[in-house]
Amino acid sequence: MAQLIKRASAEARAFERRERDRSARRSAALDSTEPSRRKKPRRDSDFVTEALPYEGGRKPRFAPVTFSEEDGVRYLHFGTEWVQGAMRLRQPDKIELEYAQQMMAWMLFIDPPKKVVQLGLGTGALTKFTHRNLPKTQTQAVELNPAVVVAARTMFGLPPDDKRLSIVEADAWEYVNDASNHGTVGALQIDLYDATARGPVLDSASFYRACRDCLGKLGVATVNLFGDHPSFRRNMKQLAAAFDNRVLALPEIHDGNRIAIAFSGPPLTFEWAALERHAAFIERTFKLPAKSWVAGLKEVHPGTDFTI
Repeated sequence: MAQLIKRASAEARAFERRERDRSARRSAALDSTEPSRRKKPRRDSDFVTEALPYEGGRKPRFAPVTFSEEDGVRYLHFGTEWVQGAMRLRQPDKIELEYAQQMMAWMLFIDPPKKVVQLGLGTGALTKFTHRNLPKTQTQAVELNPAVVVAARTMFGLPPDDKRLSIVEADAWEYVNDASNHGTVGALQIDLYDATARGPVLDSASFYRACRDCLGKLGVATVNLFGDHPSFRRNMKQLAAAFDNRVLALPEIHDGNRIAIAFSGPPLTFEWAALERHAAFIERTFKLPAKSWVAGLKEVHPGTDFTI
């Protein structure tokens, strides 16, 4: 991996100045009205320290957003060598990483839905892809760290919000537990990692149940997991509890990632030949390696057809 390039964009520096100004105004207002409730202004260091796992109820601390480039690919990091996303500079709208491509495996089972939500923005690769390629779909990404949003827009070509695209700066835990989001999502893509990349920062059965609540009458969730890490079994157990055992994981790929697929709604049955035909359509239309997804499904879900 190339040496990390630690640089702050003008927008990131402007964001920090804006936060300092807001903190100063909030502090001044509290001084003049309710001194007993005075809060300590947020420090710049709050945005550059390591993120800690949590499940709502306390303020997270963010790792620095850093970048590297090698062989025409720009990588996103959170202050470590762990890759949090990537973009090929000559093909900025292509999903570069294989695990991220597999996050689109929901396309095998449902038509493009009215709404797709990504929990954890990263470089915005999935968000850009659905926004560009699914014109009848509302694309929404939920990201807690505002510096990641700035990085996605300034370094990875994420377009500004429009009628079909919205970036929500929010806690994923609070988003999925907001009743106004329940039943509104057709495909939910979950990729929530901190700087240490030891496992998803949200991985409880209650979190996954809330994710399921966000899905509509027929919905699919894809989750990025590490197949060779102790967190894998825990997450699969929690997903199974939340989705009534209607969950499976594609085989591990070369980077160690395993994509779990969880289903909500009525039981589904597909002939393998039908899935293979649809995979061929996805490959022709969207340039995604969908045939390999079907091969992976056959490996982990043997049978005369695919039923779940």
